[in-house]
Amino acid sequence: MSAIHFIGGEKGGVGKSVVARVLAQYMIDHDIPFIGFDTDRSHGALLRFYTDYASPTVIDDYQSLDAIMETALANPEQRILVDLAAQTHYPLAKWIAESGVLDLAEELDIALYYWNVMDSGKDCADLLGTLLDQFGPRLHYRLVQNQLRDDSFTILESSGVKERALALDAKVITLKRLHAPVMTKIDGNSYSFWAAKNKDAENPNALGLLERQRVKIWLNHAYNQIQALDF
Repeated sequence: MSAIHFIGGEKGGVGKSVVARVLAQYMIDHDIPFIGFDTDRSHGALLRFYTDYASPTVIDDYQSLDAIMETALANPEQRILVDLAAQTHYPLAKWIAESGVLDLAEELDIALYYWNVMDSGKDCADLLGTLLDQFGPRLHYRLVQNQLRDDSFTILESSGVKERALALDAKVITLKRLHAPVMTKIDGNSYSFWAAKNKDAENPNALGLLERQRVKIWLNHAYNQIQALDF
């Protein structure tokens, strides 16, 4: 079965691109073939960190979005990874509705996954509720609780929205917070997570021994979370 994985969450700054990068690195490390699409026009993470695997996609251009479905159909042996920028839900939902994407995906046996990346704030819980209202059981939901701000998701737990998602067979994973100076170095050096784990003797600002070790521990935890989903 072909599979398209949308990495979204309408709020900016919740870590969507980090999750997309983790998934890309996971597939590379586990020899899972994939094709990436990046909707961020200004600083697309997949285009920057995984250039050989990604292509740009214009979120408000139907022909550009159509290429995602066409690529999935033509390459059933490869996962399709779509990194959604913030504030892209409306044009994406409009394309899905007006193009009959959900019906076509069912007809062509293409599974549609939506990785909803959230921090611990109320707005993320509200946005998840809107997503569930709009698509109901027609998407496979993956809720990513990103411990970007803190490790408590009591607002989500008490909102009732998580229970609604679980009733639709949503799966939940947790992404731990990587030590901020380490992530800053990774981004400053434009490192893939593979490069971040390995010694770079030629770069004076490369990650140190313990910094690389922190990346390995963080990434291993993320991998274990992903593997629990039978990804």
